[in-house]
Amino acid sequence: MTVHDLADRLAGGVVNLDRELDTEFEAGLTEASRLAFRVAYGVLRHRQDAEDVAQEALVRAYRNFARLRSRDRFQPWLVRTSWRLALDRQRADRRRVARDGRVDLAPPPAADDISSRERAGHLWAAIDALPEKLRVVVVLANIEEHDIREVARLLDLPEGTVKSRLFLARRRLKENLQWMLNDPARR
Repeated sequence: MTVHDLADRLAGGVVNLDRELDTEFEAGLTEASRLAFRVAYGVLRHRQDAEDVAQEALVRAYRNFARLRSRDRFQPWLVRTSWRLALDRQRADRRRVARDGRVDLAPPPAADDISSRERAGHLWAAIDALPEKLRVVVVLANIEEHDIREVARLLDLPEGTVKSRLFLARRRLKENLQWMLNDPARR
């Protein structure tokens, strides 16, 4: 199934690109779809939700691809779209849980996984507490392991701004997680 068929099916036939644009869009689709998923997963940390968000971002990208002035701006636009859609999904899920007053209980982890999951939970809570502009830089640079130049390109920011935000984010994370570093039982 081509991207055109997939987008047509998902969009209910509303989208119509010419074949030249289809070919151009499909050429970057594999890398773009992985990138959209990884960005969404960095926010949501739930595979199915991240796949849904990535698919929605790609459909939006397909719908608007003809209007994109510069094709080399596609990936940065897709990153921002995926990031925002994932944040919207996360906020909607939080509102739904708060409104319903329910708590989803997961099965208890194995004994040897408890401390590593606990540390990861504290780290993700600290990352989630960062302002959005710092959080996206941390996720792309430290979690997704993009270099500074690539993060700058994806976010359409100067490299100096990315470095500055990364420095600020790391400093805040260190401050917020200092108690873990000082507690030998938590290491």
